[in-house]
Amino acid sequence: MEKIQENTQNESFGKQIYNHLMNGVSNMLPFTIAGGIFMAVAFLIDTIGGAPQDSDFGSHLAAAAWFKTIGGYSFNFMIPVLAGYIGMSIAGQAGFLSGLAGGAIALSGSTFMNPSGDVSSGFLGGLIAGFIGGYLMLGIKRMSDYLPKALDGIKPVLIYPLCGLGTVAVVMCAVNPFMGIINNGISVFLTNMGGSSKILLGCILGVMMSIDMGGPCNKAAYLFATMGMASGNFNMMAAVMLGGMIPPLSIALAATFFKNRWTAEELKNAPANYIMGLSFITEGAIPYAAADPARVIPSCVIGAAVAGGLSMAFDCTLRAPHGGIFVFAVVGHPLMYTVSLLAGSFVGMILLAILKKKRTDEK
Repeated sequence: MEKIQENTQNESFGKQIYNHLMNGVSNMLPFTIAGGIFMAVAFLIDTIGGAPQDSDFGSHLAAAAWFKTIGGYSFNFMIPVLAGYIGMSIAGQAGFLSGLAGGAIALSGSTFMNPSGDVSSGFLGGLIAGFIGGYLMLGIKRMSDYLPKALDGIKPVLIYPLCGLGTVAVVMCAVNPFMGIINNGISVFLTNMGGSSKILLGCILGVMMSIDMGGPCNKAAYLFATMGMASGNFNMMAAVMLGGMIPPLSIALAATFFKNRWTAEELKNAPANYIMGLSFITEGAIPYAAADPARVIPSCVIGAAVAGGLSMAFDCTLRAPHGGIFVFAVVGHPLMYTVSLLAGSFVGMILLAILKKKRTDEK
């Protein structure tokens, strides 16, 4: 335990922030993915059942309504769980309550004037709640060290929860009005984006998904699209999923058609990237990018940008946050979405073939 604390103290503040954030994200993703896929099944059921494409679509049939409701319960845990585990990463078990409660308050948009909620501060508010809740609890725990030893037994069950909930509630009720304005402004901006700016956004999301293949840029783009999906914008998730599928698919195609650019080991493992790419598992490309980053990363990034931009240009939508080709049934404009996927994959493949030199060593 002392060694862990020493390592934490030796980390830079930026590294600590990143680790706290990733702890929240990794614990949030199961709720997002499971809930999102349940909701996608609801849309699929209504599609098969011939339900009208109106405001009730996705819950028109009884079976669809069940899946959408249950998926919504899981999906709505996303922000509180993100904030809760950020708080827990900062302040231990005591930080979980303050972070979780702060995330729920951010989601509801509670203010002093309207505790029931005005405008949700969304994902950004949840992030702030997690860090505020965690660091506030860290301060409360340190101040509690000055209390009499006789009170040690009630600290974790009374003092920490009571002070943590009270302080994070006060702070978030003050923060929510401002975060709500920002969150609402972002939502309106995305909704009103024109054709060219939407294409640019699709390109940027594709780049972010592929440039670090599962790292912070990848996660930021994914969470951004998830938040858009939660507010009814399904275009960004379509672009994001393509951006994550392109790197492994481009590498697999290049290894299939341009074998003389790769080592025997790379060729042996390349077919698995077809499965990983089609399943939206970007991390399959990491070993190839690590071996030759100067050529592999730019090729994949450009291919992903092409796919993301085309997806936006064709106004493709996606109502599921994960699944690759297995959720194509809930893609809007599936034919053009497939064209975008193929175009991005082949652009990445051609660039890999051009940039990577032919190998002359024995394989």
